[in-house]
Amino acid sequence: MDLVLPVIGLGLAVVLLSRYGLRRITIFEYQGGLKYTNGRFSGVLKAGQYWYLSYVTVISPIDLRPRAITIPGQEVLTADNVSLKISLAVSFQVADPDKSINKVQDYQAALYLDLQVALRSVIGAATADELLERKDQVGSKLKEIVEAKSAELGLQLHSVQIKDVMFPGQLKNVFAQVVAAKKEGLAALEKARGETAALRSLANAAQMIEKNPGLLQLRALQNSVGSTVVIGMSVAGGVIPVPSSQAEKQTDE
Repeated sequence: MDLVLPVIGLGLAVVLLSRYGLRRITIFEYQGGLKYTNGRFSGVLKAGQYWYLSYVTVISPIDLRPRAITIPGQEVLTADNVSLKISLAVSFQVADPDKSINKVQDYQAALYLDLQVALRSVIGAATADELLERKDQVGSKLKEIVEAKSAELGLQLHSVQIKDVMFPGQLKNVFAQVVAAKKEGLAALEKARGETAALRSLANAAQMIEKNPGLLQLRALQNSVGSTVVIGMSVAGGVIPVPSSQAEKQTDE
């Protein structure tokens, strides 16, 4: 009888704790658990199962996996006053949940703002032509500028890339014409180089013929129809061509 009351009391305590206070939570491998005790941050829990008293402790899971977001196109002015609409593709993840959740109200909105400000700064320092030629470098420059600020937000910035560059309608046609003109100019340049090389070859050939007049006769014989090869025989007063068959006969004799 003496043990009945303690056992009943213990049972009631367990029931009350289970119903009103004792909780279990599972933190998965890709999460971190922010633990608050009496409203104060007390640490980040790793993956596992935890029991806690809900009227004293609160545990909030946060996703730590890398995520990819798109920053919608915004109009920015280049150094030569060309209006462009540029969108970004960004990859990042939460590296320090304490900073990301406790130090800023919305870490993703803060990252958006930092990237937009950096984009205006980088684009405003380059012309439209430079931007098109070095589009890949712009993303690296943005990452370099924003990386330190993102670390203050508890974020690890993996990559920043320009996703789309959109021109106003009329300007798009102008740039298309400029590109076409450049291609035509390159084609004309290659043609001129080819003609120059041909003229140089002709000039060299002319110099060789001037020094060796017999080369012109040999060239003419190479272009003659048929397979007969003509061999010159030295005689007084000039050269008499003799067919190869006769030359061979004379050689045999």
